[in-house]
Amino acid sequence: MAVLASRPVGERQVIGSGSSFEEQIGYARAVVVDDRVYVSGTTGFHYATMTIEDDVVAQAEQAVRNIEAALVEAGCSTADVVRVRYLLPERDDFEPCWPVLRRAFGAARPAATMQVCGLSDPRMRIEIEVDAVRG
Repeated sequence: MAVLASRPVGERQVIGSGSSFEEQIGYARAVVVDDRVYVSGTTGFHYATMTIEDDVVAQAEQAVRNIEAALVEAGCSTADVVRVRYLLPERDDFEPCWPVLRRAFGAARPAATMQVCGLSDPRMRIEIEVDAVRG
């Protein structure tokens, strides 16, 4: 993770992951404002290689690793997550991911939503978005 811009408290800090999507589309992996951290929808792409596994559970694991890296860069962890949104093209893919999601977010017990919807790349089988509060 690379900090694209660091600013004093009360201003925006933008965090990038190195994903080519961020530059192509024009967004950041995460944005920090005061004690709030907003992590963009994150998929199972391994950003160093821009590759993605076929298996939905493997994608969930990589998405969580990507989210954890953004949270660490923002000065927090999955324990600080207060809201999570799960987006999946196939409803039946959600339950196999539960053990991964429980390990990542179960201790924090965030408010959560799961939505069935199309994703921007047909290889993507899960996308996860989180909000966290530092401290």
